[in-house]
Formats: sequence, C-alpha cells, structure tokens
Amino acid sequence: MKKIILVLTVFVMTMSYAQEIKLIPQINVSGEGKVKVVPDQALITATVETKGTMAKEVKKQNDQQVESVLKLIKKMNLNPADYKTQRVALNPQYDYEKKKHNYNATQTIEITLKDLSKYDELMEGLVENGINRIDNVSFQSSKMAQYESEARKLAIKEAKSKAEDYVSVVGQKIGRALTITDNSQGYSPQPVYARMKTMVISEDASTPRETLAAGEIEITANVNVSFLLD
Repeated sequence: MKKIILVLTVFVMTMSYAQEIKLIPQINVSGEGKVKVVPDQALITATVETKGTMAKEVKKQNDQQVESVLKLIKKMNLNPADYKTQRVALNPQYDYEKKKHNYNATQTIEITLKDLSKYDELMEGLVENGINRIDNVSFQSSKMAQYESEARKLAIKEAKSKAEDYVSVVGQKIGRALTITDNSQGYSPQPVYARMKTMVISEDASTPRETLAAGEIEITANVNVSFLLD
C-alpha cells in the first residue's frame, strides 16, 4: 500500500511539474545574420593523374610531374606552410575487354594562395607543369573567425528584434533568453573561374587573361532563441 501511495505521489508531482513548465510564458523565434566580404585568399586542390600498363612507370611519371609542380610553387615564393601533399594513390584497374591490368596513379596537392593577384599565373603554371585535374577552388577570408562572430551577433539581434515585434502587439515585453540553439550550416563558398581550356589555349599568348571572378563571399549564421515573456 505504501508503495502505491509513493508511486501516486511521484506521478502527481511529475504531472504538476510538467504543467508548470508548460505554463511558463515564452516566445520562440529564429534569427539570421549575414556578412558579405571580398575574399583575400583561395584554397586550391589539384591532382596529377597518370595511367599506364606498368605500375613502376606510371608511378615514376606521376612523381616527375609532381616534382615539376612543386618546383613551380617554390619558384612563386609561396610559404612552405601553405601547400602540402594531401593524397597519394596507385591503383590497379582491370580491363575486362583486353583481360589485363592497367594502373592509375594520383597525387593531390592542396595550396592556400594568400595573394589572389597570383591566381592566374599559378593556375596556368599548374596545368603547364603536370596538373591535369583541378578538384576544387574555394575562396576564403583570412579574417573568417572575426566575420563568423559578427554574423552570429547579427543573428541574435534579429531574433530579439523579431520577438519584440511580436510581443509588442499584445502589450508584453521579452525577458531573458531561456535557450539559444545554433543552426548554422557548414560554410563552403564556390568559385567562379574559367574552364581549363581557357587557361591552356590562347589565340595570342601575349594577351593578358583574367580567369578569376571572386566577387563576394557570404558568411551566414542561424539561431533559434526562446525568450521569457515578462
């Protein structure tokens, strides 16, 4: 009997507590903050890919092209900390039609270019010295952390302003924030650059070419905020 009374008491207390929580006057709103900036650097991922029937020869050719690429990068006086080999692979590929193995060798280099005025020179040089695959180019800012912080503050300000608009109509005021949830997504700006053929083939080699259109990058933060109502 005592156990039954105890269970009922706990159940009643739990129900009362749940009802009390539900009765707390609050408002839930979302906010978004955006900061647009001109990028001052680029992250370039480029690959040397070679194919052939002899594994040793395929790897040797691949190494020679990578060596040429690294010489170019050093010649352009990039900081050694701004480029690195990201992936190295040598894989057999079976040709079912000819019933024999071929080999595919790849080496991927990741370059952080902190001087965008060198972009065209670097991209053209990479292709001329052995790079035959540009995997990705993303534009970035060297002050990304600062701009992300600004975007988050703007998102909170918008959420607060939105909440104030809603409650002013019913004659109430917002109080302290009960919960703040960051809903920001991963940032991945996309590049705008000319096709590889544009960089390799030119009717007049002496004509200056511009293949870069960096524009602006947009840094966004999204939050959900629950405010107590006074």
